[in-house]
Amino acid sequence: MPSKESPGPEMKPLRLREVTIPNRVWMSPMAQYAAGSDGMPADWHLVHYGQRAVGGAGLIMVESTAVGPRHRTTSADLGIWTEEQALAHRRLTSFIAGHGAVPAIQLLAAGRKGSHQVPWEGGGQNGPVSVADGGWDLFAPSAIPFGDLAVPREASQADLDEVVEAFAQAARMSHLAGYQAVELHAAHGYLLHQFLSPLANHRTDEYGGGPRNRMRLPLRVARAVREAFPADKPVFVRVTATDWAEGGITIEDAAEFAKELAAAGIDLLDVSSGVLVRDAEARPPARAGVNVGFAKTLKQASGLAVAPVGQIEGLEAASRIVGDGEADAVLLGRPLLRDPYLALRGRPADKEAWPVRYHRAL
Repeated sequence: MPSKESPGPEMKPLRLREVTIPNRVWMSPMAQYAAGSDGMPADWHLVHYGQRAVGGAGLIMVESTAVGPRHRTTSADLGIWTEEQALAHRRLTSFIAGHGAVPAIQLLAAGRKGSHQVPWEGGGQNGPVSVADGGWDLFAPSAIPFGDLAVPREASQADLDEVVEAFAQAARMSHLAGYQAVELHAAHGYLLHQFLSPLANHRTDEYGGGPRNRMRLPLRVARAVREAFPADKPVFVRVTATDWAEGGITIEDAAEFAKELAAAGIDLLDVSSGVLVRDAEARPPARAGVNVGFAKTLKQASGLAVAPVGQIEGLEAASRIVGDGEADAVLLGRPLLRDPYLALRGRPADKEAWPVRYHRAL
C-alpha cells in the first residue's frame, strides 16, 4: 500500500492551456486490437482504461485510434472518423473523467504499416491481410514496404489532402467524444513518421528531399488539428528522437521539427524513438529511460513541455525524471499493464487518494 510520506514531484498537477492534469504519471497509448470492424469501443476498452483511471494515473491516453477506415493498422483498431463513433467514445471519456483522470486520445494514420493481422494471430504485425481477405490498399510517401507487408503506392496530392482533413475531422470528433487532449502519432514508423524519415521518404516533390520538405505533411496535419480542436484544450505530438538507423532521423532533425511544432501551437511532445524499419539493430536499446535524455534536449530546443515514454520502470524513476527537470511528465506503458494502481502507490494512505470503496483495505 502507499507510504505515509508526502507526494513526490510526479504527483503535482500540470496545467496545459485550460486543462489541469492532476499528476505527472500518465498512461501511454497501447493498442488493444479489441474493437469491432466498425471501430467502436468495446467493454474491454471501458474496463481497461477505467481501471487505470481508478488507479490514479493523471492522464489516460487512449490507444492509437484511426482517423479513417483506410488509415487503420488492423480491422480491430479503434476509430473516430464518424459522429457515431465519437458518441460511443463518450462511455470511455465520462468514466475516465468521472474518476479524476484526464481523457486523451492518440490519432493515427498507419501508412505502409497498415492492413496487417492482430499481433497474436498468424504472422501478427508482420502478417499482411490482402484486399481479397478484407484488407485495404496502402499508400505511403514512397513505394517502399515495411518488412513483409504489402508494397504501398506512392501517395498522391489528393491522398495527402485527405490525410490532413481526416486528422482534422478526427480532432473534431474527439472533442465531441469528450476528450480533453489529442495526440498526433508521428513516430513508430506510421505515416507521419514515414514522411519525416529519409529512410521511408524518397519523394522528389515538395514533400520529399530536404528536412523542411519532409516536415511539410506532418506540419500541415499539426496546424489543421490545432485549428480544429478547441483552443482551450492541448494538442500533443508523439515524435521520434532518432530512427536508430544510419541515414535516418537524428536528434538534430527532431529538434528542428520540435521547433516547428512549437510555432504551430502544439503544447507537448511525447518523446519516443525507433521502430521505423524492421531491423533488430534499429530498435531502441534496452536501457532504462532510453528516451529521457532526448526529451530534455527537445524541451530545451523548442520550449515545449515534454513527456518521455519507454523503459521507465515505476514511480521512483518518474519522480527522479520530473524532479530533476528532465521532463514535465512521464508516460508509462508496461508498468501500468502489470499494476493498474501503480500511480496510487506514490500517494499517502489517506481517504483522498484511493477510491472510497477501497478504504477498508487501507
